[in-house]
Amino acid sequence: MIRYISAMPSPEWEHETPRTLALLGSTGSIGTSALRVVEAHPHRFRVVALAGARNVEKLAAQAARWRPEHLGVLDATGAAKLRDLLPAGYAPHIHIGPEGYATMATLPEAGTVLSAQVGAAGLRATEAAARHGKVICLANKESLVLAGDIIRRHCAGSGAVILPVDSEHNAIFQALQGHDPASVRRIILTASGGPFRGRSRDDLAAVSCRDALAHPNWDMGAKITIDSATLMNKGLEVIEACHLYGVGIDDVGVVVHPQSIVHSLVEYEDGSQIAHLGTPDMRIAIAYCLTWPGVVDAGVPRLDLVKAGSLTFEEPDLHSFPCLELARRAYREGRGMPVVLNAANEVAVSLFLSDRIRFLDIPDIIARALDMHDGTTPHDIEGIEALDEATRRTVYERAGHSNTDGMA
Repeated sequence: MIRYISAMPSPEWEHETPRTLALLGSTGSIGTSALRVVEAHPHRFRVVALAGARNVEKLAAQAARWRPEHLGVLDATGAAKLRDLLPAGYAPHIHIGPEGYATMATLPEAGTVLSAQVGAAGLRATEAAARHGKVICLANKESLVLAGDIIRRHCAGSGAVILPVDSEHNAIFQALQGHDPASVRRIILTASGGPFRGRSRDDLAAVSCRDALAHPNWDMGAKITIDSATLMNKGLEVIEACHLYGVGIDDVGVVVHPQSIVHSLVEYEDGSQIAHLGTPDMRIAIAYCLTWPGVVDAGVPRLDLVKAGSLTFEEPDLHSFPCLELARRAYREGRGMPVVLNAANEVAVSLFLSDRIRFLDIPDIIARALDMHDGTTPHDIEGIEALDEATRRTVYERAGHSNTDGMA
């Protein structure tokens, strides 16, 4: 039985022309793809806010093109640099840090918020948008991993809407349209298997960061690409599915599909399965959310099934890639474990990307963090952030490093 996290958008939103957008994470992979969709359909949208954290040069170029009234960066140094890069005569309001992002997510003039920050850093803005009743095109899966119950309550109270941008969840969302929620038997997420599909643990012992970043199908940012290589991305998506669709952990299956043509499936009580197929390009899911309930040309090459050839499916290798099962364990045990899981993973990926640990150290670090969790159960955003910070600090210390990366 599907219990979707929110209602659908109002008729007023559906007929808003142009739709007013706040793009949080505009300089990342999802954000830049979203702006390509906007560029292709400029009459449908008006960009009122862009936020780019550390990539100030790219944000300045986007701002010069779209001239939004609001911009967001990570810190005051970035804000000063951004001001110097902006065209003469253009003086938008520049918001700083997590609180600035949260403010941008609640701007009265922004009817739609694209939440596309990477990792736990996107939580505060997503939560703020949900409290204020926004239509949220959600690419930040961590918001639901960390605070799915809270986001669901906000949606019920404020009338906020979640439209899923993740290609897998967007596929499920589309496959559910027009069907009785009670007729769903299970959800099936597909995973590409990443660059190391078929490798044994012995093979993985010596892989490099460069190897892990060579994803065979998708063009993504570094963190998500590493998560794909470890299968943690799929683990986080399993948790996301539980919150997004109101199903149990055992109602979400995972199959490895190397071609990345089938983006996910829904199985119904009669045994039939409805799949969503398409070229592996995030613009399809982004455009579907930004223009819902319409469907527009997203500029993506058409899928030719004859040229695509055989589509194959296999079970995930949980021995070589244990992160998927670690995510399931975290969700089953609860008590703040998903927060610990995500924080430990973000630290481990950061250490791997800087060549300070090996690939196989990533799941080991996460497993130790889960084992050490004292059972603290956060009940609000502040509690989640406190547990996140404490976990990061502990993981860094155990790895022999003193620096910490917070949720900013």
